[in-house]
Amino acid sequence: MDAELRQSDRQQPRPLSAMDMFMLDMDGTIYLGNRLFDCTIPFLDFLKSRGKRFLFLTNNSSKNRLAYVEKLGRMGIKVTPDDVFTSGEATTIYMREAFPNAKVCVMGMPTLEQEFEEAGFELDMRHPDCLVLGFDQAFDYAKMTLLCDHVRAGVPYIATHPDFNCPVENGFIPDIGAVIAYVKASTGREPDKVIGKPHAGIARAVMRKYGVAADALAMVGDRLYTDIALGAKAGITSVLVFSGETTREDYAASKIRADYCFDDLSGIVRAMSE
Repeated sequence: MDAELRQSDRQQPRPLSAMDMFMLDMDGTIYLGNRLFDCTIPFLDFLKSRGKRFLFLTNNSSKNRLAYVEKLGRMGIKVTPDDVFTSGEATTIYMREAFPNAKVCVMGMPTLEQEFEEAGFELDMRHPDCLVLGFDQAFDYAKMTLLCDHVRAGVPYIATHPDFNCPVENGFIPDIGAVIAYVKASTGREPDKVIGKPHAGIARAVMRKYGVAADALAMVGDRLYTDIALGAKAGITSVLVFSGETTREDYAASKIRADYCFDDLSGIVRAMSE
């Protein structure tokens, strides 16, 4: 049964019908692994019929938007690159404002390096003005040493997201949160800024790019500590679905509160139809 709950610091959640854009987590929210939920396409069609925009949001900075467009297309969801937003792109938006014309040392996959080059940044591994740490499956001891050297030297240090592990088919592999912990142990420093969920930077980047106001933006996801925590940190509406990681028992035991809770995306359709 669907249940509506609200964050403790709001007397009344904003109506879902007042939202202009819904940011959608993917795995656990619209699909699980490679299985698309039955309610996903009807939900997306409903939003379109109501003139609402949706955006597929991911903390993963190792893939560009085209990779997600292709994956969603194989599942029957036809979208454009403008319908996908990654923590990597959010970081370029932040960097253009905070460090314009900076030479950047990007520790990440070639797709993240390309994203920064296309955003107008010069890449410089040896003499950077800023460091950007992203998910990098080619990360080795030489890169780790270079990263720590720059961090010790006081170079501004930005991370695309904080995830400790990245889910893969057979379990998990270490994500950049583990690298952040390693760097802190070696240098004593944490990143000066983290952009991805649950940090507000990723929502602010969405607002800047798409021109949507905070009170018209909703985050929909299945994880309390990323998706729902983002709602409180960014001052936007949060919607928890119990179709992925979080169970109702988990939610009852957590201090993180959502504005709305539903079994799955179909609950949003019913709430907006009422």
